[in-house]
Amino acid sequence: MPLKFARHLANRISHHCLFWGRSRLWAFFACLLVVTASIQPGMAADTALKSDIDNHYDEHLSELFLWFHQNPELGFLEHQTAARLASELRALGIDVTEGVGGTGLVGIIENGAGPLVLVRADMDGLPILEESGLSYASRNRQTNFDGEDVPVMHACGHDMHMTALVGTAKMLMDNRDSWSGSVMLVGQPAEEIINGAKAMLEDGLYQRFGVPDYAIGLHVSSGAPSGLVTVREGIVQSSSDSVDIKVRGIGGHGAYPHQTIDPIYVSSQLVIALQGIISRQINPLSPAVITVGSFQGGSKHNIISNEVDLQLTVRTDSEKTRDEVLGRIRETAASIGRLNGLPDELLPIVRMGFESTPTNINNSDAVRKVLPVWKEQFGYDSLLTSQRPGMGAEDFAYFTQTEHKVPGVFFSVGGTPPQLMREIAAGRTNAPPHHSATFRIDPNSVKAGVEAMYTAAVELLNNP
Repeated sequence: MPLKFARHLANRISHHCLFWGRSRLWAFFACLLVVTASIQPGMAADTALKSDIDNHYDEHLSELFLWFHQNPELGFLEHQTAARLASELRALGIDVTEGVGGTGLVGIIENGAGPLVLVRADMDGLPILEESGLSYASRNRQTNFDGEDVPVMHACGHDMHMTALVGTAKMLMDNRDSWSGSVMLVGQPAEEIINGAKAMLEDGLYQRFGVPDYAIGLHVSSGAPSGLVTVREGIVQSSSDSVDIKVRGIGGHGAYPHQTIDPIYVSSQLVIALQGIISRQINPLSPAVITVGSFQGGSKHNIISNEVDLQLTVRTDSEKTRDEVLGRIRETAASIGRLNGLPDELLPIVRMGFESTPTNINNSDAVRKVLPVWKEQFGYDSLLTSQRPGMGAEDFAYFTQTEHKVPGVFFSVGGTPPQLMREIAAGRTNAPPHHSATFRIDPNSVKAGVEAMYTAAVELLNNP
């Protein structure tokens, strides 16, 4: 396949593939797999860097990935994980501060005058029993904050993220003659409960180590070809808010409902009414989701209880819509309560939950600075301009969407091995989804993560 045509086709795919349906998308990804395998680095690509990353992966990073994968820990309980990550960075000669925002850590590389660039990896796993079939599958268990003994696995690729951070740190230390400035390496806890970045900031991250000029983060993607680097301008992930609603009533005997105000009945009306916020009160061009994930109430067949607890997750794509939806939830809960005859002192109680993050938005100028060097290094245009496949959230947003408004570049690295990608495209299987017991990624995707993260950091350090 001629190189010029291969690059053109890869660009067309990366720009438009997410508009396609699922079956055509997998077929297109298979085509992309062949195309990207045919693309050779351009004349300006740093082949020595590729070789150095390959060697470091073979000598150390591959083993480090397996260790992280086999030893996952839950959010704010990443004690061994943080200790290992800190040890890896210190072994490179990097000054590390632990215990930032709980189990978070910060490594600082100072290399003369220049910008300060934050490079982040999240550390926590999920309470899932791994059923990936991998020979190195996690069998780790941990006692959570509720005192329960639960299985833990890296079901979202944070093992890859941490390994890529160490590889990036190694490349930065080995090539200090290629850049000037300072790098803040962040090992962040508790991304899965979208609270770790906030905790680090509340613990004085920017006051203690400086406000970055740029922030860089990555996420491995199951279902995209291993090593495929993609990025978009503007919104990358939605905001996320957990909302707890306590619906109170007047309990009694199930045979005498007229003597009660049944909170299960009231809650059922509320669940339906909440969906009316999305369909009838919010501009349909402003994406928003309200999902009731938990409905807990009652204890026996013939007893009308006194209360019901609802747990919601709310997703939006703008802070304006976010404020509007959260306000409408409060209003709707109170209105449904009054409609059913509840006195003001018994109206539903709406509380914001522990898990919350703003929208994750890439800075267009920062992305545009990084794109040319990635195109030279990888041989294809990494920019995605199509719609996002869903409304996932990422608390990396706290590092960029604070009052400091740090320009951010948050990108994706494909993690599906080539053979599995071909089977998916042929319709014989599906990509193992994130947060599932069968989740698995190609460890070799670490290489592309290091390559992209290092080159992006150097570009932003040298072009403030």
